[in-house]
Amino acid sequence: MTMFARLVLIFSLALSPGFAQATEPQEISWATLASPAAVIENPFENLTDDQMDSLRQILRFEARAERSDDAEARAEAQALRKQLADEGLDVDWLFAARLAIMEEREAAATEVNEDLVGMSVRLPGYVLPLEFKGRKVVEFLLVPTVGACIHTPPPPANQIVHVVYPEGIEVSGLFTPVWITGTMVAQSSVQTVGYVDGQAPVSVSYSMQPQLVEEYGG
Repeated sequence: MTMFARLVLIFSLALSPGFAQATEPQEISWATLASPAAVIENPFENLTDDQMDSLRQILRFEARAERSDDAEARAEAQALRKQLADEGLDVDWLFAARLAIMEEREAAATEVNEDLVGMSVRLPGYVLPLEFKGRKVVEFLLVPTVGACIHTPPPPANQIVHVVYPEGIEVSGLFTPVWITGTMVAQSSVQTVGYVDGQAPVSVSYSMQPQLVEEYGG
């Protein structure tokens, strides 16, 4: 194919309806920001309530024995361990599995959806201001719910977007609802959120420098 023919083909594709549609921002929901759920095996789901309670008691007794060299607590823990061993349960293996599950769930809370990275998207949410320029917010966290990071524990890191918008937007107060439109970027960061009585770090997995920020419903 000649260079002229290639230019004609590229120009034709750019003008075609299908090409224009492909570049339109895709409206997404917050659920799509999470990484597709990995199956986490749960060895506890088939245990009885009594067995689960015995495991919890072992943890408490052993913690007490370690803190204060409590012989009675150590004996109670050993008796419960023997009881569960007689029922065919490996207590040490279950405790190791518990820690592994906690680590997997923590990792899942920060992992991004790779299918969204680099995609032009439109996402609704609430503005949690980080920096003002005059009366306008030029940097903020976009969060899925009112009160997130302030009145409640922060959402998972992959449910927060760090937004830098030099043009700025005026807000009516905390948690103004908006739409943001732009390219989604996977960028881990820790942002400092100010409270009335102090500050707190918030982990974030996404960032965006949007082409457009508009009032919700706009």
